[in-house]
Amino acid sequence: MEKKQATMKTGNISVTDFRSPDILRFGQGAFTSIKEEVERLKVKKVCIVSDKGLEKVGLVEKVIDLLNPTGVAITTFTELEGEPTFQLVEKASRKVLEEQCDLVIGIGGGSALDVAKTSAALGDKQNLHPYLFEGQAIESRKIHCILLPTTSGTGSEVTMNAIFGDEAAGIKRGIVSPVLLPDIAIIDPELTISCPPKVTAASGVDAFTHAIESYISVNATSLTKIYAEKAMKLFPQYITKAVHNGKDIEARSGMSWVSVLAGVTLANAGVGAVHALAYPLGGTYHIEHGVANALLMPFVFNVIGKTCVDEMVDVASFLELGDFSNKRYLALDAVVDYLFNLLGELNLPTSLKELGVTEESLPILAEQASKVDRLLANTPYQLSEDKILTIYQNAYYGRVGELLK
Repeated sequence: MEKKQATMKTGNISVTDFRSPDILRFGQGAFTSIKEEVERLKVKKVCIVSDKGLEKVGLVEKVIDLLNPTGVAITTFTELEGEPTFQLVEKASRKVLEEQCDLVIGIGGGSALDVAKTSAALGDKQNLHPYLFEGQAIESRKIHCILLPTTSGTGSEVTMNAIFGDEAAGIKRGIVSPVLLPDIAIIDPELTISCPPKVTAASGVDAFTHAIESYISVNATSLTKIYAEKAMKLFPQYITKAVHNGKDIEARSGMSWVSVLAGVTLANAGVGAVHALAYPLGGTYHIEHGVANALLMPFVFNVIGKTCVDEMVDVASFLELGDFSNKRYLALDAVVDYLFNLLGELNLPTSLKELGVTEESLPILAEQASKVDRLLANTPYQLSEDKILTIYQNAYYGRVGELLK
C-alpha cells in the first residue's frame, strides 16, 4: 500500500499526478456494503474509530452489528470530543498497534476520519514521534482503511490531509501524505440526515471553501478545476435546503456530492489562505474548523481575489451571480458579497468578535498564520503579516459592507 508523492520534475516540465481512494462508493444505503468489504479484505481484527456522540446514538453499535456475522474481532476507539489533537491520534495509533488490528474503519465527521486514517497509517510503527512532532513524512501504510463520513464538508474521506491541534504550541498543524488516502471511501447521504443545522452549515461552507480555494490554487490543473467547478455549481442548489430541512434526502445527496468533489480537488490542488488564517483560530480559541473557514472566506477573498480576476468571473458564473465577462473587476465584489450574506442565511457568525476572539490577540494570530507557509504559498497573492492582520481586523468587526463601498 505504498503510495509515492504526487508531483515530480521531468527536465523543465512539471508532471502532476491525480489521486483519489482506490474505491469511491457513493449512494443511499451504501453504508451496509461495509460487511462485504470486510469479508473481501480477509482481515482478522478491526478497530472502529468514531466519536462519543455517534457512539451514544448507536451508530458505532450499528457498524458492529453489521460486522458480527463476519466473525472478525472488533475493538473501538471513541475518545473523540471536539477537534482532535496530536496526543489523541498518538493514543489511537498505539491502540491499533497493541491490538494488532489489520483494518481501521473510521465513521463520523472530519475529526474522526482524520484520526482513523492517521492511526491506520501509523498503527504498525513503534516510534510515532518523528511523524507527529518532527514533520517526517509517513512513507507507507500496511493496515487497511475504510472511511464513512457522517457530515458533508471536510472531504477527509478522499484527501491526503489530516489536521490536528498541537496542545504545546497552541496551533493546528497538518499531516500530508498519499498513504492517508483510504482503500475505500463509502459516501452514504443517509448517514448525514441526523447532522444538526449548525454542523451542516459549517461543514457545507467548509466544502465550498475547498472548492473555491483549490480553483484559484497555484497548483490547480484543468482536471482539478473540473471537480471544483462542479462542486461550486451544486453548492447553492442544496446548502440552504440541507441546513433548514435536514431530512431532505435530495439536498443531503447534493451536499454529499459537493463534499466529495471539493475533497478530491483539495487533495490534488490544495487550499490556501483561508485555511491558513483559520488554523490559529482553531488552535487558540478552539473555533470549529468549518465555522472559522466560513467566516474568514469573504474577508480573505476581498484581498486575494484581486490577483485572480478571471477566476472570480468564473466563480460568479458558477454561483449564478451574473455574467461579468464584460465587467470583470465587479465579479469579486459580487462573490465577496455572496459569501458574506451566506453567513447570515445559514445562521453562522459574521464577526470574530461574536466568537469570543479578543482584539488584543489579533497580532498574535496574524504572526501564527503568517508561518503557515505550505498553504500561503498555494495562494496567488503574497500575504504579509501586516496584510493578514488587516484581514483579521476586518473579520473581527465584520466589515465586509464597508469594504465593498
